[in-house]
Amino acid sequence: MTVSTSTDINNIEEGLTFRPKFDASGLVTCVATDAATGDVLMVAHMNEEALRKTIASGEAWYFSRSRNALWRKGETSGQTQRVVEMRLDCDQDAVWIRVEQNGAACHTGRHSCFYRKVEAGENGARLSFVDADRLFDPKTVYRK
Repeated sequence: MTVSTSTDINNIEEGLTFRPKFDASGLVTCVATDAATGDVLMVAHMNEEALRKTIASGEAWYFSRSRNALWRKGETSGQTQRVVEMRLDCDQDAVWIRVEQNGAACHTGRHSCFYRKVEAGENGARLSFVDADRLFDPKTVYRK
């Protein structure tokens, strides 16, 4: 796997060469959706190693910006993701993975990280909970 430096837009957009384009921090954004329902589960980042390990293992690997570390989804919580399909967007700077989610995707214990809806209010935008039931207690799972 190589970092794309090509300026040949046609090759990047229409070619069949896998050349993910990482940002200045060496990361590419990854959107994970539930393969069965299509629900958006989470958005995370992958560095080159995480992308390589995901492809090789069939399990989702990510790079944590806050911890500055590589991590396999579920290594602490047991809430794993098996990759069913991986796609790249047109300019190869974003990854979409369709996964079989085992348990919750969100570290808050919810099925999806997208458990709040944005609504217009009199004083601006506000949030309301949707599909916010917890599948596990994060305080129990993520003991420090």
